[in-house]
Amino acid sequence: MCSSSVYSPYKLPSVPLSSLANSSSPLQQREKLYLLAVGYYRTGEYPKSRQILDRCLEIAPDWRQALTLKKAVEDRIAKDGVIGIGITATAVGLIAGGIAAALARKK
Repeated sequence: MCSSSVYSPYKLPSVPLSSLANSSSPLQQREKLYLLAVGYYRTGEYPKSRQILDRCLEIAPDWRQALTLKKAVEDRIAKDGVIGIGITATAVGLIAGGIAAALARKK
């Protein structure tokens, strides 16, 4: 599972996307892909959700539900990226401050 601010005790099984191709119609395939993408979104696996939504939108490019979910997924990925950068910058600042304090004590 990717690191995110959402914790879920559930892990979705790895489903080969080729197994969804056995659907009898593109509409059924689109629905299955969308529901799988929703599941990955809810468990915090945003990159996997986005990948499946891309497949879903290949079948139905103008489907509003999938487009809306894709925007939510991308917003979440961007938010998590910004939080990760902030945490990293804070950690670097604390380490640098610790080193500076240690050097000041030695003098």
